[in-house]
Amino acid sequence: MILSTTPQIEGRPIREYKGVVTGETIIGANMFKDIFAGIRDIVGGRAGSYEKVLIEAKDTSLNEMMQRAQALGANAIVGIDIDYETIGGNGSMLMVATSGTAVVI
Repeated sequence: MILSTTPQIEGRPIREYKGVVTGETIIGANMFKDIFAGIRDIVGGRAGSYEKVLIEAKDTSLNEMMQRAQALGANAIVGIDIDYETIGGNGSMLMVATSGTAVVI
């Protein structure tokens, strides 16, 4: 499966549009990650635990979207958009939503 944020893939004409596909993931960030991220914010540096959660959520959302595209018979997704949002009380959960157009190239 070819994934692209651009509306087309250079040198690969789109033969058929299959439709919009999406993937959604909601992941809770536990209290210990919040505490360590807060300490990291005070003393500086990167919040590695949060970065891992972000990567996991993005990968899960992209994989879900790819499965939906494959079910439609697509072999690529173009125009991909990835959105990150915090939801829940005090922003305790992370939502990653991906969308794109499933196509046959």
